[in-house]
Amino acid sequence: MSHRRPRRPRAVRLGGVLVLSALLLGGCGDPGELESAGATPTAVAPARLWPDLPPASAPAFDYGEAATEAVSGLVAPGGDLRRLDPLTVLRAQAAEHPDTFAGPTGLDEKTVERIERCDRKSVGTPACPVLAPQHRDLTGDERAELIVGIRLPDGQLAVRVFSEAAGGLTQVMETSDAVTGVQVAGRDLVIRAVSGIPGYEYRTVWSWDRHQQAMLPTKDEFLRVDGTGRSPGSRPRPGASSSGLAP
Repeated sequence: MSHRRPRRPRAVRLGGVLVLSALLLGGCGDPGELESAGATPTAVAPARLWPDLPPASAPAFDYGEAATEAVSGLVAPGGDLRRLDPLTVLRAQAAEHPDTFAGPTGLDEKTVERIERCDRKSVGTPACPVLAPQHRDLTGDERAELIVGIRLPDGQLAVRVFSEAAGGLTQVMETSDAVTGVQVAGRDLVIRAVSGIPGYEYRTVWSWDRHQQAMLPTKDEFLRVDGTGRSPGSRPRPGASSSGLAP
């Protein structure tokens, strides 16, 4: 059963309306009420400059995207790349291309010689240019890929990713730069590198592309960083490393 309030005289009700209006106009409403964020800017469609410009017939330079190569004669035991020695992989590549120091498998001659002097105990130490191998599922097939880092002269770092498919081993990514950090975010490989402008860095996101069957640079950024090497406002992920691969 509903209870109706007794009807008040008209003058009293009018006075209440005036008081309520004054409160609303004076901004003395409930602090929890919605407030206007101001005028919404009008959406503007992108304007195309030089619409008659013919498309480029070839890229300006080879970025190395979709550069893949099978590693002949190597099979991961049980298809598990965690059981594959990175030195064995790199030496097999060097043996296939003994006179090639460029391209997806190229290394400078001095680095190749240093790798030849490495053993399993020296991997990941200053005595060997090969960093401790990392294993992450970057392709989404629930099997970990092999991620190899190789120290190069002049502070450069080469990063290679190997995947196992159809019983063979294939290099699905290679890049080298003045790298300051490598991280894994989901199934993406994020590589940070020094820029020529102080206070800024390059950040490239490499992602698996099932059509190319390779890791492609899907996002390339030029970012301002603070004194800690992070972009302003960013927060480091738990366990992430700024000097190497995320553990």
